[in-house]
Amino acid sequence: MRVSGDFSLANSRTNYLQLTEGVKMRLSPWIRIAALCAATLTASAVLADKPNFSEAVYADGVAWGTKGTTALPAPNEHNRQSFDALYVVTNSNNPQGQLPVSEAAPGNPNYNGGRWFTHSVEWTAEGFMAHGIVPVLMSYADIQEHYYLGHLVITPGSFPGGPPVYFQCPLLPVK
Repeated sequence: MRVSGDFSLANSRTNYLQLTEGVKMRLSPWIRIAALCAATLTASAVLADKPNFSEAVYADGVAWGTKGTTALPAPNEHNRQSFDALYVVTNSNNPQGQLPVSEAAPGNPNYNGGRWFTHSVEWTAEGFMAHGIVPVLMSYADIQEHYYLGHLVITPGSFPGGPPVYFQCPLLPVK
């Protein structure tokens, strides 16, 4: 697994990222996702009775809703395995938008009930060259495939303004 040491998003204060001369990409999907996660976590007491049943996270090829609860402390050696990775793609140029991707969903024996370890994901120049408009990633298998093709860089942790590194947020069926 290729993981970068530091994560920084060029031009993170603007709504666009310059990829190559004349090619810009709108960053609003990750900004919207970060705002949703921050809002649900910040207002957890208010939202406790109001889960979001609209599409918020992809897992195992399916869109799921969520209900923000709380930020969690970093795991220790006794509970590290109880967190699932949540991959937040920061630079998709797909007009459909890119939701965060979980490594497992309810019904998958690897699902840990909605305790997340955030990973920041960036499409590489090779990924943009191979696809033009990148595909919407909807599963851990999609993340792995494009990672091993050299199309993604995965950095454990969140990005400035993103969701907490560790948090609890169960997946719920979309209604």
